[in-house]
Amino acid sequence: MSVMANTLTALEAEVRRQLELLDYPKRPWVPERTDGALDVAIIGAGQTGLATAFGLRREKVGNVAIFDRAEPGATGCWTVFARMRTLRTPKHVSGPDLGVAALTPRAFFEARDGLEAWEDLHKIGRVDWQRYLDWYAQVLALPVRHEHELLSVGHDPEADLLLLRFRTPEGERVVKARKMVLATGMDGTGAWSIPAPFDGLPGERVSHTSGHVDFEALKGRRILVVGAGASAFDNLATALEAGAAQGTMLVRRRRMPRVNPFRWMEQAGFLGQFHAMPDPLKWRMMRHIFDLNQPPPQESWDRVAHDPRFALHMGSPVQGARMEGEEVVLETPRGEHRADHVIVGTGTAFNLALRPELAAIAPHILLWRDAYTPPAGLEFPNLAACPYLTPGFAFRERMPGEAPFLRHIHFMGYGATPSMGLSGASISGMKYGVPRLVDGICRSLWLDDAEMHMDALLSFDMEELVSEIPQELEAAE
Repeated sequence: MSVMANTLTALEAEVRRQLELLDYPKRPWVPERTDGALDVAIIGAGQTGLATAFGLRREKVGNVAIFDRAEPGATGCWTVFARMRTLRTPKHVSGPDLGVAALTPRAFFEARDGLEAWEDLHKIGRVDWQRYLDWYAQVLALPVRHEHELLSVGHDPEADLLLLRFRTPEGERVVKARKMVLATGMDGTGAWSIPAPFDGLPGERVSHTSGHVDFEALKGRRILVVGAGASAFDNLATALEAGAAQGTMLVRRRRMPRVNPFRWMEQAGFLGQFHAMPDPLKWRMMRHIFDLNQPPPQESWDRVAHDPRFALHMGSPVQGARMEGEEVVLETPRGEHRADHVIVGTGTAFNLALRPELAAIAPHILLWRDAYTPPAGLEFPNLAACPYLTPGFAFRERMPGEAPFLRHIHFMGYGATPSMGLSGASISGMKYGVPRLVDGICRSLWLDDAEMHMDALLSFDMEELVSEIPQELEAAE
């Protein structure tokens, strides 16, 4: 056995030891079911879904399953469509560990690579981060069911159970669950999409940064990339590194963002307490953050900045797109640009109805635009389209009484940010967001069964004092 394997084996033993040391109270409390229903179904086996399952297990909610549409080895974004070399999050981040030291990213990387390698590391590589998540799921034996694509969400009012319809390799199946967590990442509030005017181009001539891009086929080709976020830069860099002849970036803004508000948000005060702020302050803060946006990481800029094939055009929003012969032509206020292929990095559309699994229930979900009207001049459509969540991350009804089952659906996608701060789809937010989510689910489960728990208390008769006490008097008849 290699030194690395030995150290990882030792770390896994330490994980089990620390979990045992922290395992109080031990007794399960959620009533066992006889109808086959899960207590909690988690949709998405990325970092948030895995950590949520672990958090529920620590609270003795064990009747849980994680569902993911991907095959084993293809969950999350890190090895599927993320194309950065490293995370932009500081390497000392913690979160999935939920306070268990042996489960921290640092513990894993030190065991695998050694202390010196960790100290020399600038940022964690994206592939290495996925390896950490794979190890995390394995050492905790988390219940992931792969190749389960959620198609729709229904409700049985008589049993008050969610009915989750999945597509699987064996055909469609329905899973019953008391609660559900949507741990659906960056696009959980809508969908990655090719927006106008790019949707009029032939499909083989346009790609989205979140989807499959055949970089090998782009060798020797001219590439236009629209957008200036991290994914836009990383896709352009990957194309150039694969041998593209030219890479031109078109940016709507006149100046590149330089200040990253996420670095300010990575503090215990914001991460722990933003959710308690009044709505007007939440809105003002989030509007500034969304409007400021994140700049590309310095590492992403450096990948392309000195490449003679790279060109950057600021103040160049795309106003039209067409084909001229075999050329793609994009029109901007500063002139036309011609290329062989376009990669769109304009983010995701904020619209819950675009999620196929939520299309039927989306009209009933309370959104920020339904709950809060910002002062004139502070409007922001993407914020307004986010769900207005309970303190436990659950959906609320837009019209009371129309869809009361929405309280059973907890949302941990990126659109949870206006209500709860950094939590879903954010490594930095997991340390505070996941425990708050788990607490919300447990509270809901407990309150739903409150009468049952009352009955259990009244019937509890396990004697702790077992000695005979001769001085006791028989109660008078």
